[in-house]
Amino acid sequence: MYQFFVDPSQINEHDKRVIIVGNDVNHIRNVLRMKPGEELNVSNGRDGREYRCAIAAFEQDRIVCQMRFIREDHVELPSRVHLFQALPKADKMETIIQKAVELGVYRVIPVASKRCVVRLDEKKAAAKTARWQAVAEAAAKQSKRAIIPQVCSVTDFSQAVLQAAGMDVRLIPYEMAEGMDGTRRIIDSLRPGQDIAFFIGPEGGFEEEEVREASDRGIVPITLGRRILRTETAGITLLSWVMYQLEGR
Repeated sequence: MYQFFVDPSQINEHDKRVIIVGNDVNHIRNVLRMKPGEELNVSNGRDGREYRCAIAAFEQDRIVCQMRFIREDHVELPSRVHLFQALPKADKMETIIQKAVELGVYRVIPVASKRCVVRLDEKKAAAKTARWQAVAEAAAKQSKRAIIPQVCSVTDFSQAVLQAAGMDVRLIPYEMAEGMDGTRRIIDSLRPGQDIAFFIGPEGGFEEEEVREASDRGIVPITLGRRILRTETAGITLLSWVMYQLEGR
């Protein structure tokens, strides 16, 4: 079943109609070659509700769908996971965002830390953020998420630490952290309804000064094991553990 996202204004529960506009019109009509009567899923990307619809009519620049029923399957993680990802080299960020969305991340915050090789000016950062948001939307469609995770504007490390201040669980993987017993205890203690923050470093890792700043603000250094993981592996590893813990309860 194909999944599409629309603005809430395009959903009329009273008339049981959903209007699809924009690039999805061409995709449905000319790429998927769907016909009137065929079903698809529509979400507004915000409240977790999924609308099962049938195509009623193709119009010039829009598709009119008839709503059949509303599903609330709770496909989202029961906690909100915020990934603070230091800027990696090349196109690694796209892969990180794609996989993080598949695993259930709620929000991705790109972070400019001291050892980041990539440096973005305001114009480039805005263009990158728009591209990363498109990647998040595509991954949300593919994995049949009920929401589109937000990719925020690039922020510096100190501001990122302040953003995480009010969250329930705050973790920063660090190669000098204690053994896996501490990590295991924290993962085992996770509960539905929490806001969880991860800070993932760039290729060279976080500087000691940054880890100390985070620790002073209540962000807990943890280990991810005996091996050094790449930046594109670390966040996915931690997200996988959290997904297992929260959905296996």
